[in-house]
Amino acid sequence: MLRPAGLWRLCLRPRTAGVSTENLGRRKVASAVPPRGGTSPRALNIFDRDLKRKQKNWAARQPEPMKFDYLKEEVGSRIADRVYDIARDFPLALDLGCGRGYIAQHLNKETIGKFFQADIAENALKNSLETEIPTVSVLADEEFLPFRENTFDLVVSSLSLHWVNDLPRALEQLAETEREGGFSPHISPFIAVSDLGHLLGRAGFNTLTVDTDEIQVNYPGMFELMEDLQGMGESNCSWNRRALLHRDTMLAAAAVYREMYGNEDGSVPATYQIYHMIGWKYHESQARPAERGSATVSFGELRQINNLMSRGEKS
Repeated sequence: MLRPAGLWRLCLRPRTAGVSTENLGRRKVASAVPPRGGTSPRALNIFDRDLKRKQKNWAARQPEPMKFDYLKEEVGSRIADRVYDIARDFPLALDLGCGRGYIAQHLNKETIGKFFQADIAENALKNSLETEIPTVSVLADEEFLPFRENTFDLVVSSLSLHWVNDLPRALEQLAETEREGGFSPHISPFIAVSDLGHLLGRAGFNTLTVDTDEIQVNYPGMFELMEDLQGMGESNCSWNRRALLHRDTMLAAAAVYREMYGNEDGSVPATYQIYHMIGWKYHESQARPAERGSATVSFGELRQINNLMSRGEKS
């Protein structure tokens, strides 16, 4: 089962390091990418971030990049629906790991005032999709966020954080830049659902909810699936990946895949499992649980009321 991933959440607006908030109606690119090979000193260095940048840049400069956009556009639409579910507008928002802007195209200027779109791949930013929202493009690495505290009202990120080496640190940085918003990731293939709430709680978020989406796509065969993952910029970038697989090995793997999971029509399914998580940074306006001992009705009285209601329904 394939499990690509992503994320979204809320924050507020002072200024952004290296990026002016003036003239946001004009699309421009500002750079905030760390030196190549740079990672957090405490991070597990699992992924080659330079290779991931190259993969995403290669995918974005293909003649028809939209051919491989179907999954990211679908997930972007689902994230936008969750933004619309929140009864407020967001003057300043950030899409972290935006790719070609798959979320922004599903949002409107009544909901989002201005949108910063940040990605590690400059070609993705240069070929971004059209949106009615004023945007600013920022070349930035998810592991080294260039934004000051309390910057954004909303931060979204889709199908990006599963390639981050130090995910807890990235979430903590997001918590620092958020002011009074919420956060929802579709997280990595290397984390259990039961750990997601703990991860956000550790980063400083509360009122957490988690749900799971599954998107199944049928492909003619394993090689077509691999071609599409490459076209999406989702090829493996683990340091311990095999540099070369022999042709016989690939053909055998394709045959086993078809034999074990193949559909009656000869196609093979790939299931993308996406974890949505919503959390809110603490704010004095949030509802709080009542103080211990402040209840005016006992559990015994509630039980009696419940029994009376049950009898009334039966009669």
